[in-house]
Amino acid sequence: MSTLVNFPSKNEVCAERFLFPHYSGVATYQPPCKRSRITAPFCFAIAEDKFAKLNQKWEEKRLCYIDALPNECLFEILRRLPGARERCASACVSKKWLSVLSSIRSSELPKETKTTLPDLNEDPIDVEEETETEECLQRSLEGKKATDIRLAAISISSGSRGTLGKLTIQGSHPTRGVTDKGLTAIGRGCPSLRVLSIWNVSRVTDTGLSEIADGCPLLEKVDLVECPLITDKGLIAIAHKCPNLTSLNVESCVRIGNDGLQAIGQCCPKLISVTIKNCPLVGDKGICDLVSSAGAYLTKVKLHGLNIGDHAIANVGFHGKGVTDLTLSGLQLVAERGFWVMANTLGLQKLKSVAIISCPGLTDLGLASIAKCCPGLKQVHLRRCSQVSDAGVKAFCEAAKLLESLQLEECNRITLNGVLSALIMCGPKFKSLSLVKCLGIKDIITPPGMVQIPSCASLRSLTVRNCPGFTDASLAMVGKICPMLENIELSGLGDVSDHGLLPLINTCAGRLVNVNLCKNANLTDIAVTSLVKANGNTLKLLNLDGCKKVTDKTVMEIVERCAVLEELDLSRSMVSDYGISVLASAKQLKLRVLSLAGCQKLTGKGVILLGNMGKSLEGLNLLSCNLVNSYNLASLEEKLWWCDILV
Repeated sequence: MSTLVNFPSKNEVCAERFLFPHYSGVATYQPPCKRSRITAPFCFAIAEDKFAKLNQKWEEKRLCYIDALPNECLFEILRRLPGARERCASACVSKKWLSVLSSIRSSELPKETKTTLPDLNEDPIDVEEETETEECLQRSLEGKKATDIRLAAISISSGSRGTLGKLTIQGSHPTRGVTDKGLTAIGRGCPSLRVLSIWNVSRVTDTGLSEIADGCPLLEKVDLVECPLITDKGLIAIAHKCPNLTSLNVESCVRIGNDGLQAIGQCCPKLISVTIKNCPLVGDKGICDLVSSAGAYLTKVKLHGLNIGDHAIANVGFHGKGVTDLTLSGLQLVAERGFWVMANTLGLQKLKSVAIISCPGLTDLGLASIAKCCPGLKQVHLRRCSQVSDAGVKAFCEAAKLLESLQLEECNRITLNGVLSALIMCGPKFKSLSLVKCLGIKDIITPPGMVQIPSCASLRSLTVRNCPGFTDASLAMVGKICPMLENIELSGLGDVSDHGLLPLINTCAGRLVNVNLCKNANLTDIAVTSLVKANGNTLKLLNLDGCKKVTDKTVMEIVERCAVLEELDLSRSMVSDYGISVLASAKQLKLRVLSLAGCQKLTGKGVILLGNMGKSLEGLNLLSCNLVNSYNLASLEEKLWWCDILV
């Protein structure tokens, strides 16, 4: 019985002679020997093994020939590929091919031409819609995913899916992190990049940033946060090559100083927003050069933790004729004179919002000067300004006629007398007041000779958070002065009880929309049910987190009265399964968010009943409910499959 063996065909033999001319082991057909005593299966096994080794040699030689090609040859071959899809497919061959492809600049690629007829089955593509899609293309790499290989892949793939418009790099791989090679690939392959954010990348230097500047002239926004190897040289390259830059954020870059900011100010005429934070080499000269060159166009200036003094702040006030948003934080070297001069140079006429944080040089005189010399001021945030007192707040509110919002945080010299005086002095557009961690806020002392307490009818929003001296008497007085409140946050006030909240509820009956009473352990069902009865038709948000004396009575009142309630927080309250059953069976309620975290009386029976709630529910918080087991949660998740449940 004869055995058939699959030998190479004539074409295969010719191909082998062409590819490997020095190879002499070409197999030819030989008839079997008649005297051979070897069985047929054994001959087949030998032939099969022989050709397997031959194929392996062919593959090894082929790979050797590919690897032997120098990068220059690969560069010339790969850059002539007809389209972006072909380049993406070639990038999957090996890391070497990926590296070579990522080094090709977009200007070195041939123009793509269509050689095939269009597919009539496909929908026509609108050019305008395609342009909008390309502008919105974004990529983000975080942590271990941030490597040079991924950046190279992004630079190549963006050509087939649209131009890359925004790139964010947060963190880096510990051993194979982002370096200048990755940024070089982006600079050469993504010429339409407009937004670049680099956060906490320690191995990127000026070389990579210069490649970005060379290849991405359309860059509009740059964020450099915790990049220790980037210096003024990289920032100067951005300034010279990217004239369309509108926003710059430099934070914790210890090698960036005055020269880089000077170049940005001189070469970027469209600059609108600047944020400089915790850069020890930045001084008065850098800030002065920046605002003097670009001050007429700047609208947002934020300076945090810099070694600058009165001279820099004075220049901000003099040259910042277009500034509308100003933030000064942690400026320890700026004295009272600096704030006074900044205001009296009369350059900040368009200023609408100012935030001054941890600046010991701000006094009552400087605060009053800002109000007098900035007539358009609407929003003010003061935090940790230890020299500001009641007199300064009163003078400020009296001068700022267009003031809409005032936020005081950790200003311990301000008392409730000063706050009430400010409320009385404010103009008709004042709408929001926030007091956070102000230790000077204590029980009200009625000013002598005051027979009738004036009111502030314009105030709509009041926030008092973590002020331990704010008690029932203070709350009752605020309720008398502010009768038109719509949004109230009274949180972390351990001494506030029903006795202080009830007068405020009666004053603002029928107007309250958002009410936050979290972490007030002394509030009971009496005050909360009165709140619900008086404002059931308007209440949309109610937060009772940490109100440990609130029970099912409040829930029953909510179900009966609140027809438009959207968000309800009953975390760490005394609500039980009965209250939850009443809440779940209320068809008129259209809750979007419900929080029951830490409710110790809630069991699995009540949790299962939550499955009867309507499809309007989008979020449910059941964290730290110890009496609820995994089986109950699984059943609930099956019923509320559309809802985001935290367990």
